[in-house]
Formats: sequence, structure tokens, C-alpha cells
Amino acid sequence: MSAPAVQHDAAARRYASGEGAHLAVLEYERTGDRVTYTHTFVPPELRGRGLAEALVRTALTDARTAGLKVVPQCSYVAKFIERHAEYQPLLVP
Repeated sequence: MSAPAVQHDAAARRYASGEGAHLAVLEYERTGDRVTYTHTFVPPELRGRGLAEALVRTALTDARTAGLKVVPQCSYVAKFIERHAEYQPLLVP
């Protein structure tokens, strides 16, 4: 099974994935060299497909590439980083 497609909409400050009217999103705010992930939402119709993980992995990889530090205000993002040590160096000290 391939990873879900994720689109970055910088103007809306979010990452999105889904089909039709159903959209899973990871919202963020950017200030200087910091990105704060504020909210992750997957509608019930799309749960269990790995969309939240795909959104977070894509966002964190983009943050790493851009040299940004991460503030995981969203509890899903915080737990994801806690469980995946390769992203822990991105955290704001």
C-alpha cells in the first residue's frame, strides 16, 4: 500500500490529504525560524488510512529541509515526535 498523497497549501498554512469533500488537515503557524503545528484533523470517513501520519511526516520533513524548529502544540504531533526519535532534534529546546 502506498503512502497517501499530501499537498502543502502555504497560503492556507496547512497540509491536506483526502478525497472529494473529505479532507484531512494539519494546520500550522510560522514565525521566523519556528513552525507551530496547531491542529490535526481526520474526518471519521477517512480514519484508519494513515492520513494523520502522512500529514505529520510530510510536514516534519519539510521543516527539517527548511531548517525550522518545531513547536508541537497539537497533541498528535507531540506524540508522533515522541515515538519517532529521528524528528526529536527539530524540537525547540
